[in-house]
Amino acid sequence: MRISKLFLIVALAVNHCLWRLLFNERLPTMNRLIVFALAVFVSLPSAVHASDYQFDRNIARPVLENYLSRSITMLDLLTGHGDLDDNIRMLKNTGAKFAGRTIYLWGHESQLPKRLATARQNAPKIHVADPDLILQACVFEIVSKEVEKLPVPAWAFEAFEQMPEKRNFRYEAMLYPTGRGHNHWRPGSSIPDISQQETKRWFYHLAASYIDVGCEAIHFGQAEIMHDNDPDHRHWWELLQKVREYADRHARRHWVLCDAHVPSGGVLYGDRLLFDFHSFPLRIVEVPDRPQEGVLKIGAFDSIYGRSMGGVAPSGWRCEHLPYLVEVDNWGVSNRPGQPHVGGCWVWGYDEISWFAHQDEDYRNQWLHYAWNWVRKHDPNGFVQMPGSRIIHASVDGQHWYYANSRSNAVPQGFSQEETIKAIWSEDGKR
Repeated sequence: MRISKLFLIVALAVNHCLWRLLFNERLPTMNRLIVFALAVFVSLPSAVHASDYQFDRNIARPVLENYLSRSITMLDLLTGHGDLDDNIRMLKNTGAKFAGRTIYLWGHESQLPKRLATARQNAPKIHVADPDLILQACVFEIVSKEVEKLPVPAWAFEAFEQMPEKRNFRYEAMLYPTGRGHNHWRPGSSIPDISQQETKRWFYHLAASYIDVGCEAIHFGQAEIMHDNDPDHRHWWELLQKVREYADRHARRHWVLCDAHVPSGGVLYGDRLLFDFHSFPLRIVEVPDRPQEGVLKIGAFDSIYGRSMGGVAPSGWRCEHLPYLVEVDNWGVSNRPGQPHVGGCWVWGYDEISWFAHQDEDYRNQWLHYAWNWVRKHDPNGFVQMPGSRIIHASVDGQHWYYANSRSNAVPQGFSQEETIKAIWSEDGKR
């Protein structure tokens, strides 16, 4: 290990301890000022190594932004969707450092053991190719009756200081007592209530399982539709602290990056930010007099541009605005695909990734350049998460999956944005 890397790791560890000490309410004011000065001083090496991807037990803002600036959605990368070898090649070629949504459940909880087994085989192959690359998992805003097919491990009770019971997870115990969100997604598939102990136990089990297979980031979906009974966010704070404690013992670099979609701009517990970074859809706005064109605008719908809240980040540093990602999101297709004025967040009647996939290759490439430059110009706290692998609800020539990979014998269904992504990031690196 190079001396500079060792120095950075030691500095980050010391910085982490100092920031924890700073929030000790029993510390005298004068001592608090001294600790604050030391924490700021020790933080300086992180700025010096702003081009690094090194972190351990916390993450400096420059390093976090390095990852977010090389982020790409890779839906189901760990669970066997697509050609794994070509996906690894594409990630290396583009210079990606953060692969989003690589493993998740959307209901169908009984599939968890199988999905974890596949991920456990695939994650090491990816990390051999690039040990710095972060794999992100998802814990979404859904639970179904299938969860009752899975046993609760003893450690999921013990994490919350409860005596272990020999039983399976309980679907009904995770739901809003008022009936809110019951059968919201489909019959027997509902929005969970984060204030329920069984929900926290289930989410903790999911997060810990994903950390065990090599994930170092977890997206918590639409966190704000799960906190109606958590007005001060005490329950979310408790869960995330438990997840971070587990990561401290078991994660590859003793830290897990947590994020969620935040239409409010962010979620706080006091002045402490719950998440390491925020995320949200791009919120593309159609241009009705220019068929199929889409643009970005400040204030469009509930877009996050200029609204990411600040506070004390989980790694200890304070910010006015937390860094965030905007992604080419998926949610479905309207009953008028390809047509304008459908309303809501539809783009020409499509969700964002379906609209994007339906454009010709030249416009897709041009649009990625436009979106990257627009976000960086209008809000330097934001970064575009590139589309790499994602489901298409409105099929393109019978194809229901978007791959950014260059079209080849390995990936004949590739949409060929790979070289464009590489060029955008290369240009950004020069700046």
